[in-house]
Amino acid sequence: MDRLLDSLFPTAEEIPEAWRLGPPLEQRDYLVDGELRRWEGPLATVRSPVWLKQDDGSEQQVILGSAPLLDADTALTALDAAVHAYDKGRGAWPTMRVAERIRHVEDFLGRMRQQREAVVKLLMWEIGKNLKDAEKEFDRTCDYIVDTIGALKELDRRSSRFELEQDTLGQIRRAPLGVALCMGPYNYPLNETFTTLIPALIMGNTVVFKPAKFGVLLIRPLLEAFRDSFPAGVINVIYGRGRETVSALMASGKVDVFAFIGTNKAASDLKKLHPRPHRLRAALGLDAKNPGIVLPEVDLDNAVNEALTGALSFNGQRCTALKILFVHEQVVEAFLEKFQARLAALKAGMPWTPGVGLTPLPEPGKIDYLNGLVADALEHGARVLNPGGGQSRGSFFYPALLYPVSPAMRVYHEEQFGPLVPVVPYRDLHTVIDYVLDSDFGQQLSLFGTNSRDIGMLVDTFANQVGRININAQCQRGPDTFPFNGRKNSAEGTLSVHDALRVFSIRTLVATRFQEANKQLISDIIRNRESSFLTTDYIF
Repeated sequence: MDRLLDSLFPTAEEIPEAWRLGPPLEQRDYLVDGELRRWEGPLATVRSPVWLKQDDGSEQQVILGSAPLLDADTALTALDAAVHAYDKGRGAWPTMRVAERIRHVEDFLGRMRQQREAVVKLLMWEIGKNLKDAEKEFDRTCDYIVDTIGALKELDRRSSRFELEQDTLGQIRRAPLGVALCMGPYNYPLNETFTTLIPALIMGNTVVFKPAKFGVLLIRPLLEAFRDSFPAGVINVIYGRGRETVSALMASGKVDVFAFIGTNKAASDLKKLHPRPHRLRAALGLDAKNPGIVLPEVDLDNAVNEALTGALSFNGQRCTALKILFVHEQVVEAFLEKFQARLAALKAGMPWTPGVGLTPLPEPGKIDYLNGLVADALEHGARVLNPGGGQSRGSFFYPALLYPVSPAMRVYHEEQFGPLVPVVPYRDLHTVIDYVLDSDFGQQLSLFGTNSRDIGMLVDTFANQVGRININAQCQRGPDTFPFNGRKNSAEGTLSVHDALRVFSIRTLVATRFQEANKQLISDIIRNRESSFLTTDYIF
């Protein structure tokens, strides 16, 4: 392990030329009311999880650049631009025909695709995501935009019909909600953010967007695309400390929709600041402690492979990660043996290293937090089973397989959001059932087994506890056409390509008595294209 850690971080010369960075980027630009404005105030230093070996043998963390630390007044200026562009629902964007809004989003997508290399490179350098996953995140985000456009076309086609009920003629279409505040997470700073940002925009809302704290610079290559693709004030991009900027936005009462991915405590604190909470619509992706449950009758190789990927993909820094494993005592020894072998085969290195599976962590203080969880588990009787488990260097933490884990340990309850794999042996299924029922979280879980009676019983037991039950598969978000949600403290609202369009809009009905004069009036409006909302246009 010492040899691995000693050779983990490269010298500057050892970095492949294609993935080398230039000098630190001092970003002072932010987007408000259709123009890039320059911030002359303080900046936040942006550090990479990558460290570099120096000539004297020491290792130094890479400084990537800096980003604006906007103050509350500047953030409120961006909010006012969004409010003005919405203009109480009368602005050009919310009243624009759906086909025209789609063209703006398609224009943005084309400009965004031109920045693929720059964004992928920054995903690696800013959050330590390996090259394959960084490329996948960018491409998946583009695919999500394409799918969103397709879903909106289909939704609009269905909404173009008139309905006749009880002598009332009506057309039901979807209308925007107002001004949206969109905030994404650092683990998927592009994809997760855009799964709320794009639906909010395309449905006619105006947006204030604050990038994640880590993964902040990778939005810079897209600022011109935002500016040039949308009318002034429709999309505004701000930076800074959330406590100062976002708190002011929420306290203003001018935010109509709050899209946030983070902790339930942060979401609750921010929602409480809104003076009219009944008028605030929220789409929240929050904490999770997704369990993997291995039954005695099981395809052990599949269970190990899925559990390993589920627990340690992107170093376990995923809300959908398997964060605790319950393994039946009849198979636990064999499971642990196979798991250790698969874990030992994972390659550690820099994000651009081919085949790498373990990379440095971007979050300051995370190593100390993980060490604290390990120390607590050891104190209460667990062991680190895998050689080198829990050892660290700089921002890198080698995964630790902890066993046997019990309720006395913090890691049994806390979401570690990192490369710790706690394994709980169990004899009675009630141990597992009680854990899920008593948990504060209810995003997903995974069941591994081949006995149909047991699996069927557990599906029925857990269907009202979590948003998704995975059978013989790890927890995950995709495919994006499937609903992504959670219960308890894990989420508010449902997101998918289809659901997100509904989250950021409201059904609005235009109705009239089914009388000859009214029929003629409606026909004239449609024929003469005198309304953008009341229309039977078919979008191809």
